[in-house]
Amino acid sequence: MLPSEARFADYVGRLGVGNDTHVVVYDGDELGTFYAPRAWWMFRVFGHREVSVLNGGFKNWVKEGHPVTAELSQPAPAVFKAKLDKSLLKTFEEMMENVSSKKFQVVDSRPAGRFQGTELDQGLESGHIPGAVNMPFSTFLTESGHEKSIEEIQQMFREKKVDLSKPLTATCRKGVTACHIALAAYLCGKPDVAVYDGSWSEWFHRAPPQYKVTEVKRSKG
Repeated sequence: MLPSEARFADYVGRLGVGNDTHVVVYDGDELGTFYAPRAWWMFRVFGHREVSVLNGGFKNWVKEGHPVTAELSQPAPAVFKAKLDKSLLKTFEEMMENVSSKKFQVVDSRPAGRFQGTELDQGLESGHIPGAVNMPFSTFLTESGHEKSIEEIQQMFREKKVDLSKPLTATCRKGVTACHIALAAYLCGKPDVAVYDGSWSEWFHRAPPQYKVTEVKRSKG
């Protein structure tokens, strides 16, 4: 879940990030990119637009022969002022209301088995929010771990009948891989995708049974 404005500002300020700093985020996941889109989205949701994701992640940076170091950076502290952009964030209550109102589209970035309810999700019974469309985050990546081309991403959204000209919210299990959907849409020229931060972890515990769509019935025993 998101930290407070004050906590985020204090943390990134101690990393030397000010409001004029252009931030590049990456991670070391074997897929190429896993957590970085979450960091990218967090900067954006706290009002910072000068942020980019390193395409391909650290593994491809190394593979392509770029310089690396084992030395730890010691940047001078900076002042960062955070302002939460609520338009990029959805709450449980807003998601519940949307089931009937259908004011915005919902895309779920989890693997198909967890979306369908045929695969346990780290101890939770799985399934999805009514009306959600499944687009596993890994399908936006090439085999090398780079983001697919804009043309390929646009075609993926079209195939799932997701209209990028209309409001869109992304969800997953804990609000991490949902940010891949936000990033993919951003690359296609849509910068306003919201993320349901509580995602399935919250929905499973709070939503009524009829609001948890699954393709299987699990025994109570």
